[in-house]
Amino acid sequence: MDSPRGRIYLMNAAVEGRTRIDERYVQHFDACLGCVSCVTACPSGVQYGPLIESTRAQIEREYQRPPLDRLFRAALLSVVPYPRRMRVALLPLLLLGSLIRKLVARTPRSVTPGTVPRQAGDTLFNRVRAAIAVSPPVTWQGLFATTAERTPAAGVERMNVAVLTGCVQRISFADVNEATVRVLVAEGCSVAAPRAQGCCGALALHAGYREQARTLARHNIAVFDTADVDRVVVNAAGCGSAMKEYGQLFAGDGEWANRAAAFSAKVRDVSEVLAELGEPRAARHAIRARLVYHDACHLAHGQGIRTQPRALLQAIPGIELVTPAEPELCCGSAGIYNMVQPEPAAQLGARKVHNIAALTPDLIATANPGCTLQIAAAARDLGYNWPVFHPVQLIDASIRGVDPRTER
Repeated sequence: MDSPRGRIYLMNAAVEGRTRIDERYVQHFDACLGCVSCVTACPSGVQYGPLIESTRAQIEREYQRPPLDRLFRAALLSVVPYPRRMRVALLPLLLLGSLIRKLVARTPRSVTPGTVPRQAGDTLFNRVRAAIAVSPPVTWQGLFATTAERTPAAGVERMNVAVLTGCVQRISFADVNEATVRVLVAEGCSVAAPRAQGCCGALALHAGYREQARTLARHNIAVFDTADVDRVVVNAAGCGSAMKEYGQLFAGDGEWANRAAAFSAKVRDVSEVLAELGEPRAARHAIRARLVYHDACHLAHGQGIRTQPRALLQAIPGIELVTPAEPELCCGSAGIYNMVQPEPAAQLGARKVHNIAALTPDLIATANPGCTLQIAAAARDLGYNWPVFHPVQLIDASIRGVDPRTER
């Protein structure tokens, strides 16, 4: 019942009233990563993603979770998608980060690959510990970083775009947003970054908080509608996947269905936009490094984007691009999965890191903030300290003629 086919059987059984949505039923869906690799593998093309999202929404409506489980999930979803609340929540890590991380390091997560994980027995302490272990980097500069609302193209304009600055991304990965803007500008794009935008709703959607996701999505659709751009550029795989599905999220909603579908039609990953622009305008300088590229699930499986990031990275002189074993395997991040299911997430992270380590890389690249945090945390657990970048950061460094490692 933990296979995609088994879960679809359970979905049908619940719809037809042949089973109850009880603890045993819920555990099968809580154990699912939602990585949608089954969509890639399925010869019939069954779209499992919307099915698991709808089922999780049904669970959150109809199932009464144990109090501590309910509290932990509600706390995450009431803070993470809201940058102002995130700033407050991250202040302790900023002020006492080294002490907190040392305490966490004394009780390491389970990282032994090959054993059967405990999927439903994680305590609140284990979840909090996991949340701290994979928490994003925090600096004063990043905590209050802003992206310019309008940046003109370098030279003749080739495209007019807007960028999603995100929630976690704008606070903990502001450097990725800045690199995205610089690369797009260098390649001839005028770039808007509306100040009023917020979270895209991906975390809430993937966790089953569907109405929260719809509220966040409505806000962003309205904000970006006023930008009047050719493309809405996204540099986080999970966000892009969710935003491309807004049409499904609002299906049947007379007021928003058409607006959502029109908005989704403009959404592109940054690698898609750079590929669409064609021949690079800005010269690339060498970065001499052996680079492992990790396919974020919601980029490779959710959006079918695999070749564009690799082509862009291979175009950087000096880069030796290598792919680890089991490239289709999820790293264990999966939205909030690594915090609500820390043991199996940690084991997936360890398995991913062992595969990466076999290639003795200098750098890691991946196109999703959750993957960045998960791989970095799993690597620390196993004694590795690789710098993990978004591909656009490496392109930006190549255009500027700097080694990205010197800026860390």
